[in-house]
Order: sequence, then structure tokens, then C-alpha cells
Amino acid sequence: MRRTIRVDALARVEGEGAMYVRIDGDAVADVQLRIYEPPRFFEAFLRGRAFTEAPDITARICGICPVAYQTSAVQAMEAACGIAIDEGPIRDLRRLLYCGEWLESHALHVHMLHAPDFLGYDSAIAMAAEHREVVERGLLIKKAGNTLMEAVGGRAVHPVNVRVGGFYRAPTPAELRPAAELLERARDAALATVRWTAQLPFPDAELDHELVALAVAGEYPIDRGRIVSSAGLDVAPDAFDDVFEEQAVAHSNALHSRIRARGSYLTGPLARFNLAFDALSPLAREAALEAGVGPACRNPFQSIVVRSVELLYACDEALRLIGAYVPPDPPAVEVVPRRAVGCGASEAPRGMCWHRYEIDDDGTILAARIVPPTSQNQLAIEQDLRAVVEQNVALEDDALRHRCEQAIRNHDPCISCATHFLKLDVDRS
Repeated sequence: MRRTIRVDALARVEGEGAMYVRIDGDAVADVQLRIYEPPRFFEAFLRGRAFTEAPDITARICGICPVAYQTSAVQAMEAACGIAIDEGPIRDLRRLLYCGEWLESHALHVHMLHAPDFLGYDSAIAMAAEHREVVERGLLIKKAGNTLMEAVGGRAVHPVNVRVGGFYRAPTPAELRPAAELLERARDAALATVRWTAQLPFPDAELDHELVALAVAGEYPIDRGRIVSSAGLDVAPDAFDDVFEEQAVAHSNALHSRIRARGSYLTGPLARFNLAFDALSPLAREAALEAGVGPACRNPFQSIVVRSVELLYACDEALRLIGAYVPPDPPAVEVVPRRAVGCGASEAPRGMCWHRYEIDDDGTILAARIVPPTSQNQLAIEQDLRAVVEQNVALEDDALRHRCEQAIRNHDPCISCATHFLKLDVDRS
């Protein structure tokens, strides 16, 4: 008997996507994460613009993770111009801004988008009637992230203070004080969130993907690093195209990324956690072990716990950076354009965000390429979806549909980030 499980408009994800599953008897015949959001052409928008405009243009790709695009863009432009800001107050300020983004994004996903799946609600609004404290805790953490983004980036959505070479203006220590006070409260809330998510009912599952994340010795990956994997990969960002490839598929307006000759891989919180557990702050490590997910976690349904651990780490790291903060003077280094190619990568909340730019002698952008994390994770999400269906094929259609949607939301896909291309065939017969 043939069964079709489909959702034409996925809820509680960013962007427009659908799910299609076909089952023939007890066998899963087809699984598709259908991304139908129209292409957004950001690479094309960038061509012909000044290299200094890339941070502000790419920030508009996503209202949830604009700092990821800004950070990867400025690193790529600086690499093209022969500049490396690897240490010092400018780099610390970038990492501090990035902590704000992790806080607001992870808090939104954990408490508003993902938690309803575990508790049997269609939305966070419905969930709030009986779990008010959970929603309020999420809003507190998100407010701390937004406040930090405003203090460093100029505003909470699409920050305007980031530039190639650093910042237009460095905040004073006094301007960071309100964020620090909120972060103290948010850290307590994040610890409570780790303990709360650890008690949720998790379906049995174990992923077998190659895990890919950035790596810097002694640091939990956020704003920079080499590209490493659980299978021994270790390359610089400018070697991305030597290792990874993108392919178009008929059912998605986003390119599918894969490792050459190896296939799918997973980037994001589970990858970072498994590859860099020892680099977490002591409090975050202790909380993860107490929650039963450290030092490794291979159950994608427990990604909600791992994101909660990263919330706790981001609070710790932000408070550490504020405690040692010395305003950079000047707030930016001079960057002189030259004809070259540069690549940059950083860890968006959902995973590695990679940029490549070719610029002319005067800094005009000749070519741009952006590979967002959701595009990289599409194959892995579909494989997880197939495994969930195979394990739960005996469920009734409605129950199976819910489990499949939950499996997709495990990865917090940001669909709008992923749709950058359009395949165009012109027939002039």
C-alpha cells in the first residue's frame, strides 16, 4: 500500500519550505525537503558594488543571523586585501557581537520554535498558557542577545556598525554595562534551560553524518577558524572548493552541498559540540555532562539540549569579553583594496557560513559566492528524515507527519538564507 506524508508549508522554521515523503508498503520510496522560496539573487546584487558595501548588503540576507554574514564577508574582504585581524580588541569585539546573535537566535529556536514539538503544542503562544515560565525565560535570554547586538552593532536587526577592517565606532565600557547586567540574568536562565530541556522526551535516533565545523585551538568555534571534520578534514577556508561541491536538485531552490567523493555532512550546533566540547566554558561543560549529552551527542532530537548549552556558553563568553574589554583605538584598521580573491567563514547559529569574493584593483566586487549553513545541511536533513520514517513507519499518518516535522525542526533550517540561485534555461530556437 502506498502512503504519502506531506506538509505543504512547514511551520516554525524561517522561510518557505515543504516536506514530501512517499512510502511503498514498509519501504521509504522518496524523501524530499522542498525549498520553494523564490531565489533572492544576493550574489548578483553584490557584483559591481564596492567591497566596503558587502557587510551591509549581506546582513540583509537574514534578520536572525545577520552577524554571520557580516563576519564572513569582512573576513573574506580582509583576506583579499592581505589583512588578518586574528587577535586584539577588534577581533574580541567581533566575537562579542557574535555572542549576541547566538543568544537571540538560539533562544528563539529553543523556546519558541522547537519546544512546542516536545510538549504537544502547535505554537509557543499555545504553549505559554501552561508553560509561561519557559516562554518568559526564552524572552529574557533573547532580550540579552538583542541588547548586546544594539550596544555593539548599533541595532538588534541588521547591525550597522560593522565595516571591513573593524567597526565604525567602538562602544564605551559604560555602554556595555546594561548588556552585562542582562547577561548575568540570562546565564542563570540558560542554565535552567539546559536542565529543563534535558528532561524532555527524546525519540531514539543516532545520526551518522560527517560533522563539519570551524576550529581554533583552545576556542569554541564562533567567529573564525579552519574547517575540520569528524573524518579528519582540516583545511583553510580558501580551500573550501577543493573539498566541497554544490549541486542543483529539482525539488529545491537552494543548492545542495556535499563533500567531494564522500557525500553529505552536517554543520551546526551538533557538529561544534562534538568537535569542540573541551573548549566550552567550565560551567557549560558541567551543565552538558549533567544533562547527559557530553562530551558527545549524536541524537538530532537532543539538539535542543546542545543549543541550550551553547546559550550558556555564549553568556559566559560574552561576560568574559566584557570583563576584559578595552575599546579598540582606532576602531578599524585601514584596508586598501587590490585585485584578489578572498574567502571567509564563521559559525552562524545554524552552522558554517562561507563567503568568497573576487575584487578589482579599486575594490569593485567582480564575483561573489555565499554558501549558507542550511544549504549545506539539506542532504543531512533529508537523510535524518528518511531514518525517522523508517523507524516509525507503523505510526498513523498524523503522528508520523508530526514526527517528520519535528525531525526537520531539529536542524532549525533558515530557508531564506539558502535560496540564492536561479537556474535559467534560454531556448532561442
